[in-house]
Amino acid sequence: MNNIECIINEATEKIKNADIVVLENLKVEYLGRNGILTQILKSLSQYSIEDKKRIGLEANKAKSIIENEIDKKKESLKKALLDEKVQKEKLDYSSSFYFPFSKGSFHPVIQTIQDISSVFKSLGFSVAEGPEIETDWYNFEALNIPESHPARDTQDTFYLDNVKNLLRTHTSSGQIRVMEKQKPPIKVIVPGRVYRNEASDASHSSTFHQIEGLVVDENVTFVDLKAVLSNFIHKFFGFELGVRFRPSHFQFTEPSAEVDMQCPFCKGNGCRVCKNSGWIETLGCGMVHPNVLKAVSYDPGKYTAYAFGIGVERITMFKHGIDDIRLFYENDLRFLKQF
Repeated sequence: MNNIECIINEATEKIKNADIVVLENLKVEYLGRNGILTQILKSLSQYSIEDKKRIGLEANKAKSIIENEIDKKKESLKKALLDEKVQKEKLDYSSSFYFPFSKGSFHPVIQTIQDISSVFKSLGFSVAEGPEIETDWYNFEALNIPESHPARDTQDTFYLDNVKNLLRTHTSSGQIRVMEKQKPPIKVIVPGRVYRNEASDASHSSTFHQIEGLVVDENVTFVDLKAVLSNFIHKFFGFELGVRFRPSHFQFTEPSAEVDMQCPFCKGNGCRVCKNSGWIETLGCGMVHPNVLKAVSYDPGKYTAYAFGIGVERITMFKHGIDDIRLFYENDLRFLKQF
């Protein structure tokens, strides 16, 4: 028993200063087929049953201790080797010598989404998201656009595996999902990417971004809608710009309106951007149709709501004087670096 204790101490001491090659030799010396501890176990036949158990237990315990010490030392050596390699190859990426590229920035459309969201957050709105792949129910039916309605023809929809699944044509589907999940009061905006199956030109794209806004509560009126959108336009573009509301029609709002603002480039005097009218069509809005409230099991006799939709690319073009929507998606660094 004293011999086994000495073997453990001797092996542990040798392991402390060993390298990888020496460790392998020590493993063979103590634990191998003809190793010291293996020979002790082989010699147990000459002892009594009581001594066999006692010596065998201690010898196996010694094997485990030595094997564990060897493994720990190997890991320590590997880590030291890796640290040394890392130090040799370490680069200072903050130095322009190693990283001679300019810093990246957000895409102008993403910047606009962040700026618009910031304004509405200051007005008490929260931000929600919805899926880009939608069902016919969320994108059309629940928004008071039945299967036979001609309004569907103007959406130019990308249908997927069947006519019940599609790429959303507007973020208005997000308002249905929000109302399904929570009860009034609701005050939320839903930004996101939308898709229309149409040809691209200077003012149209098959992929673009919208921000849907929704407010639901008791006694919500069109006056509240006008106040919020006027406040948004003034905060986003400048308080000196005029705002006007024109009657319009959207299937999921009644009454509906188009919102115009004074052209920020000519301040209402008339220019190329506003086609000499002095006004620019900015967004659409209206009071949520009672059929939409019924679709999410809201009582239209108790609750009223308003909604609005903002085209992000359109707003970005107005803000920065960009005259071609295709510039946002051509990935031309000469254009993107300006933002």
